[in-house]
Amino acid sequence: MATVFLGLGSNLGNRRQTIERALKTLTEKGVNVIKVSSIVETEPEGGPPQGNFLNSVVQAETGLPPRELLSCVKSIEKSLGRTPSVRNGPRVIDIDILLYDDLKWHSPELDIPHPRMLSRSFVMIPLKEIAPDIARRLGYENHNAH
Repeated sequence: MATVFLGLGSNLGNRRQTIERALKTLTEKGVNVIKVSSIVETEPEGGPPQGNFLNSVVQAETGLPPRELLSCVKSIEKSLGRTPSVRNGPRVIDIDILLYDDLKWHSPELDIPHPRMLSRSFVMIPLKEIAPDIARRLGYENHNAH
């Protein structure tokens, strides 16, 4: 089983309920959720004007290889009502694969570790909450919360 960290975000509809439904669906699809960070509210970064996000980071275990995990999270997004939109636009749910063990993976559809995670406080603050050793290893220990 691989240890993975996933970032979840929502800024449309009942944001908290959507994140909770995403967590439940991950478990139903065989992604064993181990830890869930607090849910934090953040302003959107980039994209068109839109409402604030609720964000959380999850530590989980899975037997799915990276491409299958990507397919799994994309199917969950779709099942919860996510539709194609503009880049960084509003969304019902966004599930990003942040880390997959110590794997470095680069393909057209997926980069692991997530290439922008270190610059995103809405990812790193919840990650630091549930996995301070991982955040420290990534070089995040000296960052301050905004």
